[in-house]
Amino acid sequence: MGSLVLVVRLVLADVRRHRAQAAMLLLAVAVATATMALGLSLRGASEALYEQTRAATAGPDVVALSGDTGPAVTSALASLADDPEVIAHHGPYRIVYADLTTRGSDRSPAGPAPVSSGVVVQGFAETPGTVNRPLVTSGRWVRPGGAVVERGFATALGIGVGDHVTIAGRSYPVVGIAVTAATSIYPWAAQIGPYGGPSDSSGLVWLTRSDARTLAGRDLPVTTAIDLKLRDPAATEAFAETFEEAHHDSTARMNLHTWQFIARQDAVILSNSQPILVVGSWLLGLLAVTGAAALAAGRAVEQTRRAGLLKAVGATPGLIAAVLLTEHLALALIGDALGLVIARLTVPGIAGPTASRIGDAAGPGGAAVATATVLAVAVAVLSTLRPTLRAVRTATVTALAAAAHQPRHRPLLTALSALLPTPLLLGLRLTARRPGRAVLQAWSTATTVIAIVALLTLDSQAERGYGLNGSSALPNLRGELDRRLMLAVVVLLIALAVVNTLTLTWTTAMETRASMAVARTLGATPGQISAGLSAAQVLPALPGALAGVPLGIGVCGVFGARNVIMPPVSWMLAAALVTLLVTAALTALPARMAARRPVARALSAESA
Repeated sequence: MGSLVLVVRLVLADVRRHRAQAAMLLLAVAVATATMALGLSLRGASEALYEQTRAATAGPDVVALSGDTGPAVTSALASLADDPEVIAHHGPYRIVYADLTTRGSDRSPAGPAPVSSGVVVQGFAETPGTVNRPLVTSGRWVRPGGAVVERGFATALGIGVGDHVTIAGRSYPVVGIAVTAATSIYPWAAQIGPYGGPSDSSGLVWLTRSDARTLAGRDLPVTTAIDLKLRDPAATEAFAETFEEAHHDSTARMNLHTWQFIARQDAVILSNSQPILVVGSWLLGLLAVTGAAALAAGRAVEQTRRAGLLKAVGATPGLIAAVLLTEHLALALIGDALGLVIARLTVPGIAGPTASRIGDAAGPGGAAVATATVLAVAVAVLSTLRPTLRAVRTATVTALAAAAHQPRHRPLLTALSALLPTPLLLGLRLTARRPGRAVLQAWSTATTVIAIVALLTLDSQAERGYGLNGSSALPNLRGELDRRLMLAVVVLLIALAVVNTLTLTWTTAMETRASMAVARTLGATPGQISAGLSAAQVLPALPGALAGVPLGIGVCGVFGARNVIMPPVSWMLAAALVTLLVTAALTALPARMAARRPVARALSAESA
């Protein structure tokens, strides 16, 4: 039998014997790699959506805007179309700043209440030109007296074709819904504010040129714009530099927005989402390492004996290491593939939260796939390397004998611990004899508290709505997306931490059956044994919870805004306390089950 076939058969046999552990490792790796791949794919997905929308709507390469109006400004903008690098243009056209109010749904009298928002109105021809042709996704294009609403804005308002909107006091029926690549996604359709100043959150509506002219006559702020198509779409930066030199002394103030700038502006809504997912994937990966290491530690004696049997029949150390590592590597790579599939299916729902773009979001790219795979391999190797090396280095006779580890005797510590209550004494000794296990439990707890502190911090930030004058009638889509993603990451982290705690408690109980049975023969009650096993997990969880608070503050300080608002200290300390109480509650069930095992059966199983 070839070495490869032997390794495969041994790995498959081991997976069949430990299906629950294999499933836990696979799911933990899948969650971590999916989060990592999703975080690394968001920017590319946003760019892909913009490029597809730009191709479908004949998006301009450059949009020139001026906060001023009048014949001089119109003439200055029109002169840009005479540049030799410009092969087509649309405009100049006016942009009117106004307020928009919905009338509720005409289809349902009991529909949503009216909502007000800032709006920019662009005056367009009834037959779009060769540049900047908005794509109508529902209804028809503009006609006299009718309005076409940008799709992201319409989705936020909850309106559709047939509804009515009121703009600057005049009611317009919504005749169509459309998308464009000439402006940023909702709520940044204004691009520049009135008179060239800063802009507030606003949506986009198209009217006919005559209707926009009439609207502008109501003493509303107006700016002027022109859309340009260049001979070389990649030469926008050079065109902008030439423009700055040529119009340096011009009295007409103009701003140039390139298509690359608009694409970058689209990604601003995802600027917090990427660090949330990437940092969350790091924490999920570390928790996956913790869980896998706990499973590996619980099988250390079995793996050592297995290595001894392989050595006894002539297996080399390299073959033994391959057998012990291949199982975890294979499961990690399968989990990696599952995570990448999950990321591919999830990207469209996150990369386009405003419905302002069309097309299919690109899945994880080569860099994201490689990074997620490295994470999966790291989880497998870090969690199994130490047990594998121990098994390989153990002598054959020692491995087959599977002798119990002899603890070091420290008279002073023994005398001091004897003064403690029995449950605390048992828990302290179990913790001291398994420092590696204690570190895993402390880290798992610290990670949970870090995530909860981050969630509390995000919830404490002041947030301005997208409605008129910052009203929350239209929610802040960026903040809502951040909170949903953070909540999802925290829930996944807590789920993995719960599994890790149960695994660590159960493996500790199984490893200490004989010593706990001896303790019962010396007078310890099942309740004290159960409390001692729980204490063995709670004791390392205490410093982990306390360390999680400052670590969480540090993470928020590094990845948050400079003016980040931290939640009250009492909230964070309460989160740490609740985490400790939940840890104690989680350990109670497996500890109680282990403590009820009959003494005679435990001792006979150990002697056998």
